[in-house]
Amino acid sequence: MKTREPAFYKLPITNWPTEDRPREKLMHQGAFKLTETELVAILLRSGTGQSTAIDAARELLQKAGGLSRLAQLDYQDILQLKVRGIGPTKAVTIAAALQLARRLEAREVQPPAQVIHGSDDVARLFAPRLRDLKKEIFMIVLLASNHKIIRDCIISEGVLNASVVTPREVFREAVMAMAAAVILIHNHPSGNPEPSREDVELTRQMVTVGTAMNIPVLDHLIIAGDTYTSLSDKKLI
Repeated sequence: MKTREPAFYKLPITNWPTEDRPREKLMHQGAFKLTETELVAILLRSGTGQSTAIDAARELLQKAGGLSRLAQLDYQDILQLKVRGIGPTKAVTIAAALQLARRLEAREVQPPAQVIHGSDDVARLFAPRLRDLKKEIFMIVLLASNHKIIRDCIISEGVLNASVVTPREVFREAVMAMAAAVILIHNHPSGNPEPSREDVELTRQMVTVGTAMNIPVLDHLIIAGDTYTSLSDKKLI
């Protein structure tokens, strides 16, 4: 959403009318009254000698491609945009704020003692945590006999293969939690939700071990942006 910005945005923020300074505006009018640029400027706190925090926030959003694209960036990505006035400290602040937003979104849809009825439930609960990440994360959800979530945990980060995601790691967590069943989840940063040959082979390996241990693998979800694929729904489990 484009917003028309007053001429005094070109002046140092201390020279702006008090009611138009982002922090004061939030305090007196509420956060919903602020533009995305103003909200990011509050995180930045200050600009440089040549530009204000608003200037830096505007440049950051422009270089990132908007707020949705910014939400996909991590600390290193933000630094690589090379925005004037945004160094390591401010990049950390922005990355932390984005991570809090992701966790809040995931937590808001996860009531206590959540029962899993199908792949839609899994995607609704865990897609917000994985969909914007730039690296692959392999995680598991441990279920009780009534399919209530006991807990979830990350098994591996980075490129997934059989050498880093092993049945030993997965089922050790399941045994320790006394889980009755397991759901596998990982993300495709490429945005393609279709399972690779390696994904299918890894799933079959986990299913075989789970059957032998009487801890069945109920599903394996691949999260890709706002879409997902369930290997169970595709009859691959």
